[in-house]
Amino acid sequence: VRESEQFGVKANLLGIDMAKVNAYKEGVVSRLHKGLQGLVNANNKITYVAGTGRFVGPTTVEVDGRRYTGRNVVLATGSYSRTLPGLDIDGERIITSEHALELDRLPASAIVLGGGVIGVEFASVWKSFGVDVTIVEALPRLVSAEDEESSKALERAFRKRGIVCKTGKPFEAVERTASGVRVTIAGGETLEAEVLLVAVGRGPVTANLGYEEQGLRMERGYVLTDERLRTNLPNVYAVGDIVPGLQLAHRGYQQGIFVAEEIAGLNPAVIDENGIPRVTYSDPEIASVGLTEAKAKERYGADKIKTYTYNLGGNGKSQILKTQGFVKLVRVEDGPVVGIHMVGARVGELIGEAQLIYNWEAYPAEVAQLIHAHPTQGEALGEAHLALAGKPLHAHA
Repeated sequence: VRESEQFGVKANLLGIDMAKVNAYKEGVVSRLHKGLQGLVNANNKITYVAGTGRFVGPTTVEVDGRRYTGRNVVLATGSYSRTLPGLDIDGERIITSEHALELDRLPASAIVLGGGVIGVEFASVWKSFGVDVTIVEALPRLVSAEDEESSKALERAFRKRGIVCKTGKPFEAVERTASGVRVTIAGGETLEAEVLLVAVGRGPVTANLGYEEQGLRMERGYVLTDERLRTNLPNVYAVGDIVPGLQLAHRGYQQGIFVAEEIAGLNPAVIDENGIPRVTYSDPEIASVGLTEAKAKERYGADKIKTYTYNLGGNGKSQILKTQGFVKLVRVEDGPVVGIHMVGARVGELIGEAQLIYNWEAYPAEVAQLIHAHPTQGEALGEAHLALAGKPLHAHA
């Protein structure tokens, strides 16, 4: 609405009604949850038990005093929002993402502690809602697990939007004030805001569930498995956020499917963690699959890696959307594409094709011969591969 006039639409933003925002969100979540429950309840081969469970035997789980034994057990107890030593969450001025999703009003200002995926997503949406936002990140750059070019592009876009980014600045202390919080970061610098969102990652929910007592091999609270998601105990598997690696819902889904097929004797292909698509839902979005340029050089050698970055300024649909960004390809010399990194509005919708390119070990020339509809952002993927294959169309090689 704030930018509507440049499209010829005159409009005024009267404000954000958080009650209706939350009602819309809850409606979407509720419909999805009810749909899943319906699928489970309609299958007479599934017994659904609601309650608090505990792993008590080789393949036995106890739920509120009643025991259930199967041929196999799959552990999938999820994750929780972490905090830092000495940083106490009160749910009002010092909050986690769970609290942030339930706010009944918008804070005038916010400090986001943590520049990872969750931190930048909340920073982005709050800024869109009119909140003054500052991100504090101990590492040298935001979303440090992404390709360095993606981090730089996001930081530039955030600065342009007025989001303050304090990178390379570890947290030191916080105190409550009459109007909110005062945060001290490295160098003695202080920042003040109405709320502090603690977004320093998520930890595995494994404590007090009987895991260690039953002899499960664990490390820092995570359940260790082999590539087939088997724990050290016979017929006991683990999936999702309690297994070290990417903490993504779709990773958990796929691991669940994998284990079901493994138990059924179908011998499914091992999941390539690098082949799991990653999307950060900020403005602009970041989407990636495969290896970063740095990781690819580490694995194959710097002299064996070639990259190409296609600027979205040459893409018609991106101009229509008024977005800036790029598609970056990482390939092995005379070999397949091993990494795809994208920044820009809606690029998360391109990740489906990108993961096929990576997981099917496609060569740039093979993708270059595919026809991409005009005008779409998908054309940017095609243009990037054309250029990397040595036949650029609307870009310099």
